Amino acid sequence: MSSDLVPLLPKVTIGRRAAAFCIDGFAVWLPSLLLGTNPIAQIIFFVLLWLIMRVAIVRKNRGQSLGRWAVDIKIVDPRLDRTPGLQELSKREALLGGCAALAFVALGGLTSTNAGVVLLMLPLAIDCSVAFTDTARFPQAFHDRISGTIVVGTRRGYSLDIKVKRLLDQVQSNVRR
Repeated sequence: MSSDLVPLLPKVTIGRRAAAFCIDGFAVWLPSLLLGTNPIAQIIFFVLLWLIMRVAIVRKNRGQSLGRWAVDIKIVDPRLDRTPGLQELSKREALLGGCAALAFVALGGLTSTNAGVVLLMLPLAIDCSVAFTDTARFPQAFHDRISGTIVVGTRRGYSLDIKVKRLLDQVQSNVRR
């Protein structure tokens, strides 16, 4: 087992996973918006950047993308107790990246008069809802089950979620005074 894993592989909450996903998603979505109003070009660029950030970088960075590093989590292949291989990461992120691309297109289309763009968020919701109903120690979303990976906590990262929580606690205590 890797030395930076906390003993017994700590469970990660769905909220921390969602925070990491949002950080990675916005880091990829914002550059794809620079391509203008062509949604097909934006989707293709989004998926390419997504695969670079969530496969190539994760492979080199011991299971962590930018978002996962920010909230101290990583991807692990539980059978081998190490970072998943290129094939597992590619399966996982191709499925999740496609769902994420549709969801971010929906976010960009919320200002339009077509309310049907909200349906583009449905594949991501279905994929992630599997983790909400999973009763195992490590809840797996559909993309985790397909690739055979789990998400665990690690000591390696920035601990952004903890720092934001402390800041909000300080603000709340100052407001009460």
